[in-house]
Amino acid sequence: MSDLFLPATPSTVHWGRFWSDLPPVLEVEPGARVTIETFSGREMHLPPEGSGMTVSDAHREVLAADLPRVAHLLTGPVAVRGAMPGDVLEIAIEKIDLGADWGYNALRPSAGTLMGEMPVSAMNLDIIPIDRAAKTARLPWGAVLPLAPFFGVMGLAPAPEWGELTSVQPRVFGGNIDLKLLTEGATLFLPVQAEGGLFSCGDGHGCQGDGEVCITALETSLTGTFRFNLHKKGALEVDYPMAETADEFVTMGFHESLDQALRIALRQMIALISRHCGITPGEAYQFCSMAVDFAVTQSVNGEKGIHGRVKKSLLQRG
Repeated sequence: MSDLFLPATPSTVHWGRFWSDLPPVLEVEPGARVTIETFSGREMHLPPEGSGMTVSDAHREVLAADLPRVAHLLTGPVAVRGAMPGDVLEIAIEKIDLGADWGYNALRPSAGTLMGEMPVSAMNLDIIPIDRAAKTARLPWGAVLPLAPFFGVMGLAPAPEWGELTSVQPRVFGGNIDLKLLTEGATLFLPVQAEGGLFSCGDGHGCQGDGEVCITALETSLTGTFRFNLHKKGALEVDYPMAETADEFVTMGFHESLDQALRIALRQMIALISRHCGITPGEAYQFCSMAVDFAVTQSVNGEKGIHGRVKKSLLQRG
């Protein structure tokens, strides 16, 4: 099966919508490997002329197109043939390349975890140069950050009865997850709710701290290579987004309350451990208290996020 490339163009992008009626821009067979180009940044976020940083012509073409704008700039959707509600789409993130020599971080007084507390009366915007060869970024005050790029938004279409939803909040079908563990080599599992699955991605991050507390990370353009594997209904027990890295299983919970988000992520982790180890939910609950780490994924998307991490090596029975 040959690899496919999906460029970001006015005909392949959309601004911040997850919707079962959004027509796919590409349809692939299960097992297909697709490289997807994404851009980050509106006109106000672009580096100025003479800065030494470059904005691609393709990025400018997308911004100049007369497309309705809502939330994040996403590329897709990609339909997977045969994907039906009740199935699970396994999205292996095989490669992530930095797509620009710049990124940005913005602080707005009306957003963020400490909304209204910072002494700014308007948006404070930093345009940040990126060294793609070294995979570092230098902040205006001199700190150099190592980069670990990932896509903040990866999601499928919601069930048809949900209608059109913004990409701002993470949901059961994925979306604005903002989980920094979803770097190159990780795998994301999403329950399919609409025919074809309809995968879109974007909101590239060069790096991010858990919490994403001021509402933006190091926002930048990324190109990702994904392999789409399909598990038919009943073959894999996934009814909520979960992930896998080389060393860990990761569960997630989304809710406007961090307490409730923790409970969702914890229940998902209990179910995973119970299935994997053949132990009771009570035993898995005890195990979580001794060996599983839970952290705030993001606290700024309306539906906040909690993720739990368990080392695979700890789940091996003696």
